[in-house]
Amino acid sequence: MTSTVTGQTYQQAPYQQEFTKPDGRPLTLYGLGPIVVTSEIPSPSNEAVDARPVMRWHPLRGEWVMYAAHRLGRTFLPPPEYNPLAPTSDPAHPTELPRGEYDLAVFANRFPSLTLNAPEPPPGPAQTRAGTGACEVVVFSQNSDGRLSDLSDAQMSLLLSVWADRTSRFAAGGVIKSVLAFENRGVEVGVTLHHPHGQIYAYDHLPPVAARMLEMAQKHHAETGNAWISDFVAAERETGERIVHDEGAALSIVPPFARYTYETWILPARPVSLLSELTDEERDAFARTLKDALLRLDALFGVRMPYLMTVHQAPLDGPHPDFPLHIELYPYLRAAGRMKYLAGTEQGAGEFANDKFPEVAAAELRAVNLENV
Repeated sequence: MTSTVTGQTYQQAPYQQEFTKPDGRPLTLYGLGPIVVTSEIPSPSNEAVDARPVMRWHPLRGEWVMYAAHRLGRTFLPPPEYNPLAPTSDPAHPTELPRGEYDLAVFANRFPSLTLNAPEPPPGPAQTRAGTGACEVVVFSQNSDGRLSDLSDAQMSLLLSVWADRTSRFAAGGVIKSVLAFENRGVEVGVTLHHPHGQIYAYDHLPPVAARMLEMAQKHHAETGNAWISDFVAAERETGERIVHDEGAALSIVPPFARYTYETWILPARPVSLLSELTDEERDAFARTLKDALLRLDALFGVRMPYLMTVHQAPLDGPHPDFPLHIELYPYLRAAGRMKYLAGTEQGAGEFANDKFPEVAAAELRAVNLENV
């Protein structure tokens, strides 16, 4: 199924259905087959979310800082018998999701750092404004013990369609300028809910990382006449040293400038700026490549690798054809049992120190046996 948003045609998820939670938050269920809901639509609380996020300008770094005091009350390592991201089993203790047949779910975060209706705050000690934007939770599976990499190839491709759908919805509203989908995994990176899930942050401005990526990609095109991703993929395929997995239409690479020891990028083989621009074949290849990368990270040391995954798409005030769509995986183990901590040079200077050359890390990831993962 296809739809048109702001003049752009994009591929929608095969099946999707909209609901409203008792507290007023929206819920969308997505599936590879028809959606069937067999219980009431739940919410952990029936009270409407009262979020008043604020943003203050950092004059020396040239970036906004978000303040959301209400997030101190968010769910923190709940007991095993209560999983707020699992389908509700006891109506007396409602969770975020209903029982039924569906593959993925997206709902508005109950503890958002940004909201589309954020009130204007009183003047502050720095340049201050309302924290305008949106925060969503993406539940990857109804299986509480699973991993993102446990999704089937079709479900992984569905997830890419879901990310594309959410991005296109935000683009249609006219307020959001940039969308970042991401997943934090592992207590080592501060995860408080272990059910497989990710988040989406939608900003009413262009954050520093996206702005810098766009600037450098445009500079490359101006200097060479080529899209950066085309030259990068061609150069990496020529040497082959840092390629981990190549599906043809998509590939994974430990980039030659990797900041984390086993940092892995998943890229389309041709210049694409948004997930919605991928063809069906490209989306499926991209999904298989992402799954392969995640499985290799878990198999590397025989433990579930703690990581941060970020999905980088072009700003929504485009088109920005120079922006390179890609996914970055930042694994937090630099060796078996050894964490990578951001310390002096990383935090203070913004320049990373890596213990291993990317060529060596890529060779280790390629050598991983995935048969029993």
